[in-house]
Amino acid sequence: MNASHPVRQKIRAELEAPSALRRFGSGWISGVLGLVLGVAGLLLVLSLRAPGSFSMPEIRALHPQVWFRLVLHGILLAAFACSALSLALRRDRTLGTAGLLSALSSALLGGSSASALAPDPTPFFLGLDFFVLNVLFTGFLFIPVERLFPKNAEQAVFREEWREDLFYYLVSSLLVQVLTFLTFAPAKSILAFAPLTGLRAWIGALPFIVQFVAIMFLTDVVQYWVHRAFHRVPWLWRFHAVHHSAKSMDWMAGARMHFLEILALRSTTVIPMFVLGFSAAAMNSYILLVYVYSTFVHANLGWSLPVLEKFLVTPRFHHWHHGIEREAIDVNFAIHFPLLDRLFGTHYLPAEKWPSGYGIDGHPVPSGYVEQLKYPFRRADEKSPPTGSP
Repeated sequence: MNASHPVRQKIRAELEAPSALRRFGSGWISGVLGLVLGVAGLLLVLSLRAPGSFSMPEIRALHPQVWFRLVLHGILLAAFACSALSLALRRDRTLGTAGLLSALSSALLGGSSASALAPDPTPFFLGLDFFVLNVLFTGFLFIPVERLFPKNAEQAVFREEWREDLFYYLVSSLLVQVLTFLTFAPAKSILAFAPLTGLRAWIGALPFIVQFVAIMFLTDVVQYWVHRAFHRVPWLWRFHAVHHSAKSMDWMAGARMHFLEILALRSTTVIPMFVLGFSAAAMNSYILLVYVYSTFVHANLGWSLPVLEKFLVTPRFHHWHHGIEREAIDVNFAIHFPLLDRLFGTHYLPAEKWPSGYGIDGHPVPSGYVEQLKYPFRRADEKSPPTGSP
């Protein structure tokens, strides 16, 4: 373990290299791609080797598909190619070597032809493959856009605190089975006492687009008040402060959320769409939308979108929710429709203006996942103000 510490430090130093060492043609971009794809390929191969332990059932069902194997094969080939290019271009060969070793380890474990080593031992699993697909999808979707249209052009991809935010991605992905079960438990309990058969049948028969918009609105109403409660109730704020402790906004920042807040927020917001009987297609489409939308509003994007922001939440609108200015305290709670904030007096969006910084005044929340997990339970924090900013 001690021997690997200098290696991790060298990889981190290369990922966080100064901008002069990250220029196009330096081998940094190919090295990062090689490392990311190599590690992703290795983790996906591990999920093929032990699907009962490391694969979601929904993803596990794709393992026999030819296209799935071809995509994995392409990931491994791209990892080899990018790592080799980095080795050829870059004086420091840390990234290229790490990416090449990851891809080689994947190949030795069977590569895209890998199969399960043993039957599934238990019905419990960790979503390792979900983590990989989660990061690859959001990263490859948002990083290029953030580079082209940044709000903060000086902010690097591997900015301060990127490792702990990536770890939040890891934990929530690995525990997807537990989170899903606990998220739907309250809604299922409600249905057990009040089946609402007639109402559910009527709602489920509505046109898809009507159901979709209705889910967006009803979920946002619930989310607005739960979110507002997390700001106004002191003991709830201590959990939500973890989310607001991020000093930078980008595609990873939205993942920073205390585990118990995730459960509280998801289990309450899922109630209207599950209990009222919306179709599976409408619910799944909304879940995909809110997953992308949440990443979008936290992203390091400088788009003002003056027309759109009158009707829908935009990055500038949500960035003010995270702003460190005093006027940003307890504003902009909606996740979809700013109308809710207008109706309830919490709307704040000064024309053409962005927050000067993000986080909480004094930055009382400690760094690191474990410390942040313990933060709400520390006695000293009972005096923390129940606000979203200073």
